[in-house]
Amino acid sequence: MKILKHEHAFLELSKNSGTILIDPGMYSTTLPGLGKVSAIVLTHIHDDHSYLPHLEVIASHNPGLQIFGPAEIAEKLKGLEVTTCFHGDSHEVAGFQLEFFGDLHQEIHRSIPLVQNLGVMVDKRLYYPGDSYTFPEYPVEVLACPSAAPWMKISDLIDYLEALKPKRVFPTHNAILSDFGNTLQNNRIKEFVEKNGGDFTYLQPGDSLEI
Repeated sequence: MKILKHEHAFLELSKNSGTILIDPGMYSTTLPGLGKVSAIVLTHIHDDHSYLPHLEVIASHNPGLQIFGPAEIAEKLKGLEVTTCFHGDSHEVAGFQLEFFGDLHQEIHRSIPLVQNLGVMVDKRLYYPGDSYTFPEYPVEVLACPSAAPWMKISDLIDYLEALKPKRVFPTHNAILSDFGNTLQNNRIKEFVEKNGGDFTYLQPGDSLEI
């Protein structure tokens, strides 16, 4: 499987059987040149993860596109067909196995209502928790690790990494960081990933990883 990182939390996964996307959001100011897309996974309704103009363009170029996400995504995308997913659900599409975990977005502040959030495990190898510290039911081989967010404290992220002990990590959810900020967060994440015997790779938009 090839993992191509786009801006922020937007991932493009491809193998011989097809291509799926995770969280094409508004921080990708233009869509990259995408080939045939079989499915999109949307972890939650925030526009930095599920930007309706992008989704409408992708859907218009891909008849039969399947979209997976929580019930709030189905409500947000009323003009598009969405397969509503819940914790414990599993689906196969284009040769990919998708398994969903969790229920709620991490708290930003008690004054801000919580929204639904689903982490996704792909082929029991790649895990992306969305905006949460949700644990999957399997050991994590490759973690797409949120590295900066309004809901995040680095101490909480370190605790999450210490508990998960992923074998390989690349940072995501990082469009809000400057170059200095990426260096700061990446160094801290790298320290605790390597402490537990894992490998850390920094992917900038357009970079890819083969697993």
